Amino acid sequence: MEKHVIWRGILAGALAGVFAFVWSKIFIEPIVGRAVDFENGATAAHEALESHGAGSGHGHSHGDVELFTRAVQSTVGMGLGVLAFSVAMGALFAVVFCVVYSRTSNVTARTLSVLVAAAMLISLWVVPALKYPPTPPGTSLDDTIKERTLLYLLMVGLSALLMVAAVYLGNQLAPKLGAWNATLAAAGGYIVAVAVVMLVLPTVDDTPGPVKDDAGTIVFPGFPAVDLYEFRLYALGTQVIIWTTIGIVGAALLSRLLDLQREDQLTSCPVPSG
Repeated sequence: MEKHVIWRGILAGALAGVFAFVWSKIFIEPIVGRAVDFENGATAAHEALESHGAGSGHGHSHGDVELFTRAVQSTVGMGLGVLAFSVAMGALFAVVFCVVYSRTSNVTARTLSVLVAAAMLISLWVVPALKYPPTPPGTSLDDTIKERTLLYLLMVGLSALLMVAAVYLGNQLAPKLGAWNATLAAAGGYIVAVAVVMLVLPTVDDTPGPVKDDAGTIVFPGFPAVDLYEFRLYALGTQVIIWTTIGIVGAALLSRLLDLQREDQLTSCPVPSG
């Protein structure tokens, strides 16, 4: 059964990747293009200041050649990246679904699929993004980008572990408190634990400000706050599309698969004679 579930999860992830690519191409790619222009402008401003400080005859010339053009990056590159991520998340969703489904008996496959997708969206993206929100490519400081990446991955791991612990706690409390009260208690425990983790982990502000000369005069403005806000909003939209599609498509495919399997098991059972 596990292989069939995983293949259906991959299929749901692939379909989610198609929808997410269309969304990203329409809404996120223009902001990425402006972020690339900002990075090039900020680099040129820094080089101009260094050249001016070192003397007019000592300018820097960088002959960096892009391996892929912006047109390729914004179409094929983005498409493959979003598709690969979505397929990987679909496979991970299927694995988590298999583990949870084998340990539950009072939840249908359709309902469980939606719940698993929602829990993964919250724990793997929404919560980590509240502490370390995404930034457009080329707008992070070189001095802090590695530290921020490691802290973000740590936040993802801790959030996922705390979500697993919350689900376990809810199952343990359900016989005593009832399903609804146990769910509320588990959710409250998850929120409190996540809040503590966010307070403990350091905050990293790696959005570059304006480029200034020695006199403090702004020679190149900082990255626009509107673009940063819209990028984060549309990035959230991308994740919602991915996990909503995985949850809904997974619910349809897995419900049909598991219902058929259950019917086969019932028909294969011998009917006792009276």
